[in-house]
Amino acid sequence: MWPLTALLLLATLEKPILSLHPPWTTIFKGERVTLKCDGYHPLLLELQPISTLWYLGHLLLPSHKKSIEVQTPGVYRCQTRGAPVSDPIHLSVSNDWLILQVPYAPVFEGEPLVLRCRGWYDKVVYKLHYYHDGQAVRYFHSSANYTVLQARASDSGRYQCSGTMRIPVESAPMFSAKVAVTVQELFRAPVLRVMGPREARGAALGGVVLRCDTRLHPQKRDTPLQFAFYKYSRAVRRFDWGAEYTVPEPEVEELESYWCEAATATRSVRKRSPWLQLPGPGSPLDPASTTAPAPWAAALAPGNRPLSFRKPPVSRSVPSVTSVRNTTSTGLQFPASGAPTAGPPACAPPTPLEQSAGALKPDVDLLLREMQLLKGLLSLVVLELKEPQALRELRGTPETPTSHFAVSPGTPETTPVES
Repeated sequence: MWPLTALLLLATLEKPILSLHPPWTTIFKGERVTLKCDGYHPLLLELQPISTLWYLGHLLLPSHKKSIEVQTPGVYRCQTRGAPVSDPIHLSVSNDWLILQVPYAPVFEGEPLVLRCRGWYDKVVYKLHYYHDGQAVRYFHSSANYTVLQARASDSGRYQCSGTMRIPVESAPMFSAKVAVTVQELFRAPVLRVMGPREARGAALGGVVLRCDTRLHPQKRDTPLQFAFYKYSRAVRRFDWGAEYTVPEPEVEELESYWCEAATATRSVRKRSPWLQLPGPGSPLDPASTTAPAPWAAALAPGNRPLSFRKPPVSRSVPSVTSVRNTTSTGLQFPASGAPTAGPPACAPPTPLEQSAGALKPDVDLLLREMQLLKGLLSLVVLELKEPQALRELRGTPETPTSHFAVSPGTPETTPVES
């Protein structure tokens, strides 16, 4: 029983946390900093008086205390007995007049990022500039820290500072070495998905349950997140702790108009999902893969196009349209009369591309033609308001057709277009 308990404790131990004081990874030559190793020290595993191990690179240091003072550059790690090795801290030592100090701990999205430009042994730096990827981002008259209150991924990059010092007279501008800074992603961009019948146990009868899925960084897995759901640009549920939302049965035919948003409680980090992508063929939610499809199965159509919620299209005849030159705008078109045309074009058999577009394409084609006719009529109104003389000359030209619908041979009357 005793060996089994010891093995269980070894399996559940987490690696210790290594911290640096002061929290800067670059120091001047001759300075000392303190490293502290915080870990779990079970009495069961303290079979020997040694409790903490220290490593500089692959070299085992002689100290076994919980904290040590160092001044040698390199990569430091620590380990408590029986636990894994801690994350590393890279310490740099500089002999320059000016150094840029960055924090040792990783900076996550939404957290403050603090940079410190420091002169040799704390001499005051004047005419201080901070640079991000070669671009000046902040100026101070004298020594001051540069702080980004809520860091973003775009704040990652290479930073540098420059300034002058009085040694004893004011020196020429001096530059620090460039330091790389990476802002860690707090959580991934969410993905909205449809939950299966077994997952959605609390779903309302006849509705569809959507879930906003994301993943936190392992070091921030205890960070609470809130979720909001949207239909087009309208919020159907504002930020709440629940990651699921039930779509009412009358709205299941518009599932592809939904998206979600995940955020921290303070809204310092907010990320939205893409539009909902419905399951493809063969998935558990595919209508063809079930013998008794749910009432909302018709909404799970393949493809990425938005589902249509308009009435079925009605077949109509559309008159032919010809273009007329216009002095105020090129490319405008409006109906013309004159020599009779061959009549309205016959309906061609649908191509495979048109069949894949479904019922939405006829409505779109008809709407485009109606907009084209309206555009031509509006161009005449604009021309008459701006240049009435030019419009009268245009109407008086025998080659210019007037705005009437073309009539095919043998057709007693024109066919109006219904809007």
